[in-house]
Amino acid sequence: MLRYSIKRLLQSLVTLFVVVSFVFLLMRLLPVEGYFGDRYQKMSEGEIEAGLQKMGLLDPWYVQLGHFYGKLIKGDLGTSYVYRKDVAITKIIRPRIPYSVSLGLAAVALSMVLGLTLGVQMARHKGKGWDKFGTVYIVLIQAVPLAVYLLFIQLYGSNLFKLPLLFDKHRFISWILPAVSMSLGGIGYYAMWMRRYMVDELNKDYIKLARAKGMSSKSIMVKHVLRNAYVPMAQYLPATILATIAGSIYIESLYSVPGMGGLLVDVIQRQDNSMVQALVLIFSSVGIIGLFLGDLLMALVDPRIKLVKSEGAR
Repeated sequence: MLRYSIKRLLQSLVTLFVVVSFVFLLMRLLPVEGYFGDRYQKMSEGEIEAGLQKMGLLDPWYVQLGHFYGKLIKGDLGTSYVYRKDVAITKIIRPRIPYSVSLGLAAVALSMVLGLTLGVQMARHKGKGWDKFGTVYIVLIQAVPLAVYLLFIQLYGSNLFKLPLLFDKHRFISWILPAVSMSLGGIGYYAMWMRRYMVDELNKDYIKLARAKGMSSKSIMVKHVLRNAYVPMAQYLPATILATIAGSIYIESLYSVPGMGGLLVDVIQRQDNSMVQALVLIFSSVGIIGLFLGDLLMALVDPRIKLVKSEGAR
């Protein structure tokens, strides 16, 4: 387990380095207007060149990348040049992190609890009411564009359940619609795969043998089917985290949540290149960390998983 964890950690660090470097270099291809904002139209060529020189953007790419990692190790993500001129990016995003983390964790928890429960009911009542209901839900979530059903939930959910239309940090009930909206895709994802794994387990020979020995359906379900079906579900935790990250970018903006997802939309619209770079790097890092944690969780729930070959293996 320790060797597996260390090797996966090293692979994750290499992946993170490649992603961060790629994003950094890709951002250097964007127009330089994003470093000057509204001032750009009034600046002369000499002033623009002097400004870029001061920011270190005229240095060779490898020099810029080296300076970037030097600052990153110290926790410096750079400075905003448009959104909040000459303010450290870490100072801007620090108060927004709790909102994104809280909503993200709530959405992941809802996805797992409701999705797994729905999947279990679909498998137990295959071809009946629960199964048909779950199938319709999964099809709708996958077929209907995200923006359509999120707007529908915001408008009609707020009226039907008397919930706030926009987020208010001082009112707990205003967290409900954003958290539920963020979890909808994950619920369908977990339900679909939980049903599949449970149905596969129910059709295996050891289940038929257990029934022949007189074990009750409840004991078979709890001690064998659910236990074995939960193991492969662990691999979908990273996908849920990634889906939550992607959903937060739109949902936070839709509900005016002062988190990092809504901030990313805002700085893209304002063309603040340094802010866009920092936020994209943060979201990428969270996604890679999620993949790493998912691999560790799989190794914990299923000790048979090994990354390295055992001695004598070919």
